[in-house]
Amino acid sequence: MKEVLIVYYSQSGQLLDIVQNLASSIEGKNVNITYYRISPENDYEFPWKQDDFYDAFPESFLQIPCELKPPKADILERKYDLIILGYQVWYLTPSIPINSFLKSDVAKKLLDQTPVVTVIACRNMWLMAQEKMKRLLVACNAKLVGNIALVDRHINHISVITIVHWMLGGKKTKYLGIFPKPGVSDEDIKASEKFGMPIRKALLNNDYTNLQDELLKLDAVKVKPLLIQTDIRGNVLFTKWANLIIKKGPSGNPKRKKLLVLFKYYLLFAIWAIAPIVFIVFLATYIPRYNKIKRDKAYYSSVSLKNN
Repeated sequence: MKEVLIVYYSQSGQLLDIVQNLASSIEGKNVNITYYRISPENDYEFPWKQDDFYDAFPESFLQIPCELKPPKADILERKYDLIILGYQVWYLTPSIPINSFLKSDVAKKLLDQTPVVTVIACRNMWLMAQEKMKRLLVACNAKLVGNIALVDRHINHISVITIVHWMLGGKKTKYLGIFPKPGVSDEDIKASEKFGMPIRKALLNNDYTNLQDELLKLDAVKVKPLLIQTDIRGNVLFTKWANLIIKKGPSGNPKRKKLLVLFKYYLLFAIWAIAPIVFIVFLATYIPRYNKIKRDKAYYSSVSLKNN
């Protein structure tokens, strides 16, 4: 009997729907699946309060862990043949609960020498978050064998409006009755079961050599070249902001609150004013940078980790 552990953290329930659909085509004869939802001691509310959403930025981006409740004893008593790790992206980084789990002794025990498939559900930018995830998995002596990234397929500025409606309002509905529904589409969530078939095959054969290639054939990952540079540049700027804000003290500090207000307006300016300029520059330099873009797409679609 093959033992599979699905580790996840989901606020809205979207990510749980995805991993359950994925698991539906893995579970069956000779495969047993166990679920483990990561639970922070002080959980993050959904829908978010606006101030709480921005206040989570520095700890999220700087990967500062929070306290977690321990998993049930029976989860720790088994050795798993495969772990499926479902996560959200917060501020270009794996969410605080997922990051906290991966830095815990529990993760080091569960993931040690274990194949891992990551499943991402986010708005659009996940590339640098996955790079951080790769390093966290290496630190746990785990082996990343597959990655699936499901995103909001609508254009950037539309998805910004709809995701805010969902995060702060709590309902995955059409904003004003005219905008599309936010997040990963219902069709993509339902279709995620297709990814379970190659995972099940690799699991039963104990051979994950070609798993990511098989997942890519099913469109498990689509790398948008424009978002590569946007994500990299965003990380550079977020590093400056996060370090500046964290120096103002813990959550609730008045100086920190004032700086977070400035960060909020910077973020809005970056999305609505800077992002279109970046798009124009990207188009202007696309042809001379074509070969590098092609290499980058291949790398970020893979489960490899650069040595730098």
